[in-house]
Amino acid sequence: MNSVVIEHVALSELPGAWRARLDVASNTRVTVRIEEEVTAAPQSTQIAVVDNPLFGMWQDRNDVANVDAYARWLRGPRFGLDGLRNTG
Repeated sequence: MNSVVIEHVALSELPGAWRARLDVASNTRVTVRIEEEVTAAPQSTQIAVVDNPLFGMWQDRNDVANVDAYARWLRGPRFGLDGLRNTG
């Protein structure tokens, strides 16, 4: 657990809402301890990839029959070493 401790803080330097909760003299110095809250992990809201409406959106495209080659083409450089545009 992570925490931060700040000692000898003047009461006047605390936020008003904090000061209101303390029943001490106005010239009091306090120690402020800030700790990380441990909360229960939220329930998973993940959906299966195949349940995503975008899954398989290109499955019927004829120009993407070879997926590996298409991905290499998409990720390939736009220009060759000679400075000319690569056309595929």
